[in-house]
Formats: sequence, C-alpha cells, structure tokens
Amino acid sequence: MTLRIEPAREQEVPLVFSFIRKLAEYERRSHEVTATEEGLREALFGTRPIIEVLIAYSGEEPVGFALFFPIFSTFRGRPGLFLEDLFVDPAHRGKGIGTALLAALAGVARARGCIRLEWWVLKWNQPALAFYRRLGASEVDEWGVYRLEGEALDRLG
Repeated sequence: MTLRIEPAREQEVPLVFSFIRKLAEYERRSHEVTATEEGLREALFGTRPIIEVLIAYSGEEPVGFALFFPIFSTFRGRPGLFLEDLFVDPAHRGKGIGTALLAALAGVARARGCIRLEWWVLKWNQPALAFYRRLGASEVDEWGVYRLEGEALDRLG
C-alpha cells in the first residue's frame, strides 16, 4: 500500500463532504447533518478560511480524512490545533491510516509552534478510545463540554 496524505484541494470538497456523511453515519448521527458542500467550500477556501483538511490516499483511492482548525491557550500564550473529525473508511481500518493522519496533523502542529492537539471522542466509541490511548493520548477529565445552540443561542444573542 502506498499511502500519501495531502491537504484538501477545492475540487475535493464533494469528497470531504462524503467523508463527513460517512462519519455521521458511523456515529449514528446522520440526522444531524445540515452542512452543505457550499458551506464547506466557504469554510475551507473562502475569503477567510476557518478549517483545514488532510486527505489520506491509498494509491489513488481516498480512504480517510482529518478536519481541524486552530485554537489558542491563553494561559500558555501559544496556539494549538483542534481535530474536529477523523475518519478512515471501514474497509481500510487497521492499516495504520488513522495513525498516519494523526502523525501528519501532529507534524502540522509542531511546524506551527503548537503546544497541543485536542479532540473529543464519543464515550461509546471504544475502538476510537483504545486507538487514541495506544498513541499516548490522555483523557482530559477535569473539564466538561458545554454547548449553546439553537433557541438558547438565539435567546442569548
């Protein structure tokens, strides 16, 4: 297997969107996908891009992706990266592709002077939890995740 990882190009927006739909299906959350290719294109390649994507290819076949964006630690005064999505097609799992995507992203973080790479994992996703632990990642359990959205966000805003 010849594996290569490259930043997404604008013509690959439909591919990235298909990976997002596959991830949502895997996470049993397809009903939550309201994103569009056009919105994704704007977020990736618009006037002010706010996300980035790495795509993994096995030969010429796209087999996975990582979507990420910058974060910042005020206490440390340094940047970090937040991994929003990591997905490898089920037929290609167990071949080191997820590890290679994370290694590539860690390389991006280091090249940019980042102090950390963070992400969230669904508590039921035991294969992902085990994978991340094998890589040396640790759970940050002293923090809770809160979300303000929909009507509550509208009311407050």
